[in-house]
Amino acid sequence: MSDAHTIRNLTTLVGLRSTEVERLQGEMAAQTAVRERYQKNLERLTGLYTDSGPSGALPLALSVNCGNFKQAVMQMADQHRTDLHLHEANMAVSQRALNTAWAKREVLDQVLTQKQKHVASEQHRVDAKRQDELATQFWFRGQVK
Repeated sequence: MSDAHTIRNLTTLVGLRSTEVERLQGEMAAQTAVRERYQKNLERLTGLYTDSGPSGALPLALSVNCGNFKQAVMQMADQHRTDLHLHEANMAVSQRALNTAWAKREVLDQVLTQKQKHVASEQHRVDAKRQDELATQFWFRGQVK
């Protein structure tokens, strides 16, 4: 396989890995937004049941109703906390996938850079050898006269 072909293939692979990293970064951004929504909802739910005041100070029917409301909101908040923890676990898995994809892209990029440097130095060596040969030919021609 020629060096140009290898470089072209490595460039394509780096591009594909970059696309994968960008996709995973987008997913992480979306998941972060969802996590923030969960946290804001939890704050609101906590505010609902704490700001509703003491239920024992109300008449009996209102007290029972207020107690049931607080209990329902607390259960909903607990469910949201559970969902948030599951979501954060999924985010951790996605973060590991993103880190892995980024590392793979970086490795390929380093290999590509090394290959490009090698090809450039090889081309420089060939050019220098050609110039030396031309200079030698001109020198010989100058000696023959």
